[in-house]
Amino acid sequence: MSVEHAPETGTTASGAAVKVTGASIENLSQREASERHVPVMLDRCINLLAPGIERAVEERGTAYVIDGTLGMGGHSEALLERFENLVLIGIDRDLQAHAIAGERLARFGERFVPVHAVYDEIDRAMETAGVQGIDGILMDLGVSSMQLDERTRGFAYSYDAPLDMRMNSEDELTARIVVNEYSEDQLRRIIRNWGEEKFASRIARAICTARANAPLETTGELVRIIQKAVPVAAQRTGGHPAKRTFQALRIEVNHELEALERAVPAALEALNLGGRFVAMSYHSLEDKIVKRALTAEATSKAPKGFPVELEEHKPTVKIITRGAEPPTDEEIEQNSRAASAKLRAAEKIRIPAK
Repeated sequence: MSVEHAPETGTTASGAAVKVTGASIENLSQREASERHVPVMLDRCINLLAPGIERAVEERGTAYVIDGTLGMGGHSEALLERFENLVLIGIDRDLQAHAIAGERLARFGERFVPVHAVYDEIDRAMETAGVQGIDGILMDLGVSSMQLDERTRGFAYSYDAPLDMRMNSEDELTARIVVNEYSEDQLRRIIRNWGEEKFASRIARAICTARANAPLETTGELVRIIQKAVPVAAQRTGGHPAKRTFQALRIEVNHELEALERAVPAALEALNLGGRFVAMSYHSLEDKIVKRALTAEATSKAPKGFPVELEEHKPTVKIITRGAEPPTDEEIEQNSRAASAKLRAAEKIRIPAK
């Protein structure tokens, strides 16, 4: 079935309908989601989540898992196919993602609960599904393949498109607002901090000089400005010269790192005993946030020199990956986007007293 016939409603975190306009559906690629998208590190993610799901099914008959970054629904589909007693709560802020995933996962009926929200709104998502805790949560962070592929969204530096970059089309802040209205100091800080771009000062200055003549409207204009600002010698290595600036603008527009700072602790708290958390990061800023949150909950909180570790001092999770695990050659071959992925996972081993 084509995605143009996708259901036009889903569920928001507050219980209201997810409205997917006819225009947004018409703009979707006509290829089915399963043909467009091979989920990153799919088998490894499923296998890491499996013990928590199986334990819940054995104890309670049903397991609940949150896909915090639903996207086109590839990971969710694989989970629902493998575990027949699983209810999957799919969170995404992108209405276009809900249109595609809703079509792909409609055959699972009430076992799939779509929630239009950001992945830090885990409590609201659980409330929508009517559950008190979850047995697994998956986060495939960063920009999705769908968002990069849809040229009109403005995420990709390889296509000329309006300066948008919103993951949620209902949000007000766009990349156009950032590049045209932020001060040079603000732009420099964003590009340096969120893009880890060493030529941030030159790029910020070039943007401000260009916009003094006329507002910047398209990604193509921005790319040309960046290419002129970055020294030619530096453009010979490290990928496309606009890559890091586009990353920085996308993070700023969507407040990605602030949401992630809240999301990981919320996810770990929501896990039932034996439940598992799995996250894939695509740049060092994301990975550092995930690592810091996991380490905090996997470390004893007993004061230094304290003779006995009390129950309330014991770790609440156990890290089950060896650091940040990279993809295998086979996983990269299946999906080239996996090349920069770093995977971390943890298991809930203690429920703190309320």
